[in-house]
Amino acid sequence: MNESVTIILPLPAKVLSPNCPIASKRGRFMKAAAAKKQRRLAKEAVQAENIEATWDKAELQATFFHKTKRRRDGVNHNQMLKSAQDGIVDSGLLIDDDADHLTTLPPIFKKDKNCPRVEITVTKI
Repeated sequence: MNESVTIILPLPAKVLSPNCPIASKRGRFMKAAAAKKQRRLAKEAVQAENIEATWDKAELQATFFHKTKRRRDGVNHNQMLKSAQDGIVDSGLLIDDDADHLTTLPPIFKKDKNCPRVEITVTKI
């Protein structure tokens, strides 16, 4: 039986998208602040689950709930979660988020007009 943990975070800030140009000093500060916040929220969410052990290998599945239904770019959405993955590692749940320890699955997109969010499920392998 596989162990898993699901954390719920706000949708990543648009500035974390790889398609978002960061041309100014202010833009770089905005991106850094958004990444720091997402990393902290992910770390706190995993720590709230009170999982004692560190997992050697796991897979990550992100489900994005947007207000509207339209075509989305899965690769960009997964890249927007890089700081959340770092927060999961910071929490002590995973050894590292490299390819040897974490497999990232393609994201799932759903519509939730009232509560946009991202649900990240990490499953021990």
